[in-house]
Amino acid sequence: MLTIYLTLTSLLLVAAIRLKSEQPTKDWWERAGFYQVYPRSFKDSNGDGIGDLNGITEKLSYLKGIGMRGFWLSPMYKSPMADFGYDISDFRDIQDEYGTMDDFRNQIAEAKRLGLKVILDYVPNHSSDKHEWFIKSVNREPGYEDYYVWRDGKPNPDGSGRPLVPNNWLSGMRGSAWEWNEQRQQYYYHLFTAQQPDLNFRNPTVVQEMKDVLSFWLDVGVDGFRIDSVGCMFEVPADANGDFPDEPLSGTTEDQEDFAYLNHIHTIDRPENVEMVYEWRQLLEDYQKKHGGDTRILMTESWSGLDIIKPYFRNIRGVEGAQMPFNFRLITELTADSSAYDFKNVIDSWMAIVDDQHSANWVLGNHDRGRVATRLGIERADGIAMIELTLPGVSVTYQGEEIAMIDVDISWEQTVDPLGCNEGRENYAAKSRDPVRTPFQWDDSNLAGFTSGKTTWLPVGPNYKTTNVKVQEADPKSHLNVFKSLMVLRDSDTFLYGDWSTIAANEQVFIIVRDLKSSDTYLTVVNLGSSVQTLNLNNLVKDLPKTLYYRVVSGGSAHTVGYPVQTSAVTLQAYEAFVLRARRSEDRKMRGEICERWLS
Repeated sequence: MLTIYLTLTSLLLVAAIRLKSEQPTKDWWERAGFYQVYPRSFKDSNGDGIGDLNGITEKLSYLKGIGMRGFWLSPMYKSPMADFGYDISDFRDIQDEYGTMDDFRNQIAEAKRLGLKVILDYVPNHSSDKHEWFIKSVNREPGYEDYYVWRDGKPNPDGSGRPLVPNNWLSGMRGSAWEWNEQRQQYYYHLFTAQQPDLNFRNPTVVQEMKDVLSFWLDVGVDGFRIDSVGCMFEVPADANGDFPDEPLSGTTEDQEDFAYLNHIHTIDRPENVEMVYEWRQLLEDYQKKHGGDTRILMTESWSGLDIIKPYFRNIRGVEGAQMPFNFRLITELTADSSAYDFKNVIDSWMAIVDDQHSANWVLGNHDRGRVATRLGIERADGIAMIELTLPGVSVTYQGEEIAMIDVDISWEQTVDPLGCNEGRENYAAKSRDPVRTPFQWDDSNLAGFTSGKTTWLPVGPNYKTTNVKVQEADPKSHLNVFKSLMVLRDSDTFLYGDWSTIAANEQVFIIVRDLKSSDTYLTVVNLGSSVQTLNLNNLVKDLPKTLYYRVVSGGSAHTVGYPVQTSAVTLQAYEAFVLRARRSEDRKMRGEICERWLS
């Protein structure tokens, strides 16, 4: 009998090892949570009220402590700050108020010591009008004449004055996308502010110049790039006369200066943009082959439809593109009024474009859109975090989401974002991005512990006394500690390798099921609504045991982690959310007891 028992035990062990070895391997980034750092608002180290590189370095251990494997930095390049760093005057240097190149090298060294990867924001579409390339292009210096998109104006009907703009193209910052340059006597194209002239990616010299920028920062030690506004680099080719066609009206607004007035078929989402990403991916792969080390990655920013985003993963010829074409659908498609069915549709539609050779990613917020706790409701903050962090793939967290920071009301007098300023006093609040860029709230001391100075570049949120890292670290039921628990959980085999499915139990309750052979099964159950809900999970998920166990619970929940609940009667209070665990280990224990009784 002992021989039979040992044989059965050995077979079970071999089976478990085989199942483990059959699991697909995942690269470092596929297992990662990434954190977006907006340098100007993360941590100020010198008291001037502006965040900087040394402040970020000081707090890298915090990122490690909440479970991050990497972080990406919004621009900290040399810049006149017309668009707070997205107008770059030197792609190979650091803005003085953020620090020095030595400061950045120290940051990379500290990140590597902690095991964190550094992803740099890469802004290829445009430069600052103060960049030496633009100055040389204005002067028509040899080799720089066509570094930017220059065009003659149309004749003025009255025969006097400045020529008219070349066509009807609009800027995303409002008004015409064409700016007259008196010295060159031509217009230049700018999709963003007039201080951000678009580079001409139909010029091979520009293409190589921007590749050299990537290589420069790879040599400095960064681990990858987030590509800003990836769908904007190429415009339609000019016709035989050097002219660009007008864009058609969208029919969505009568405001002729609003970007939405036109349908941007000639300036946005051209296929050449995707081909450029394939070239950059090849550059990164060639760099790794030559220099070794871990995979260098590309993240791409596009707010377009799924049919536009899908090719950024890979083309029909099998050429690889970005590892992470950002998935913004949790931002663009969901509101506080969205039902569980809406959540299911949004998530399932994204997963439909992600094949088995690629990894999904989930983005809840960034420096351009309202904070998730404001958009979807502070009462849903823990539940939304559970949804993001228990789905398959990579998570991207904008600074402050983990403590449920909210947007801050910014007055017209305090507004500095050019997108808001260009709208004027009456409409600035609808477009300004300042409310999501306010200083990070570290503690309840003066100015939220962001700075030792007396002022900050944007006002600190008035709720910083209660919503900050220090207070939440001490509270086991805080948003921060719920977030940390989820980050630990998502590193387990079931969440890394397991199957997934989504269920809308009704209008209010959304469920994610994660399952893996030989590992525990988990159910994320989120009540999005304001009424109490009771479910029999046996009616929704097959083969569940009679008892489940609370693994993570939302901050306001009365339930306790580790306690059991009957599968047939799971009750959720208003906005309550939790992750439940079905213990396969107990099933194995039960089978072992049956086997022992049989052997005896």
